[in-house]
Amino acid sequence: MAKLDILHYPNSVLRRKSEPIQNLDGALVAVARDMVETMYAGRGIGLAAPQIGVSKNLIVIDIGEGPLTVINPEITLAEGTETMEEGCLCLPKISVEIQRCAKVQVRGVDLNGKPLVFDAEDLLARVLQHEIDHLQGTLIIDKLSKVKRDLVLKQYKKLKEK
Repeated sequence: MAKLDILHYPNSVLRRKSEPIQNLDGALVAVARDMVETMYAGRGIGLAAPQIGVSKNLIVIDIGEGPLTVINPEITLAEGTETMEEGCLCLPKISVEIQRCAKVQVRGVDLNGKPLVFDAEDLLARVLQHEIDHLQGTLIIDKLSKVKRDLVLKQYKKLKEK
């Protein structure tokens, strides 16, 4: 396994819509394993393939229950709302309050090619939504008002200059 570089905003790859994965092969499994190692090294709890420069529908998550890998994840049901602070490995040292669905149902495929359908709530629901947003080219700053986004990006720019 290898630790990969995480792309930082404003890298254009982060804005691309990812492509569905058609073939599950050894190379994809290796990328998923490297993503898990990279997520841990970055002290994150989720990572989407675009964050390492791979525009494919692949996410990895670990909220303390062991790694979860989902290929071609899709939210099929969502309900409720809650607001919490979120950070992102692509925007280091930045955290913002984001409103998301409180519960979601996700469909996808695991690394063995088996279909997955599961319900998630609380932190897992939030991380799934965050990582699936990355597959659409959406970042946490896109969930903010223009005024708040401008303030956060100004703060981010100052942090990068240090």
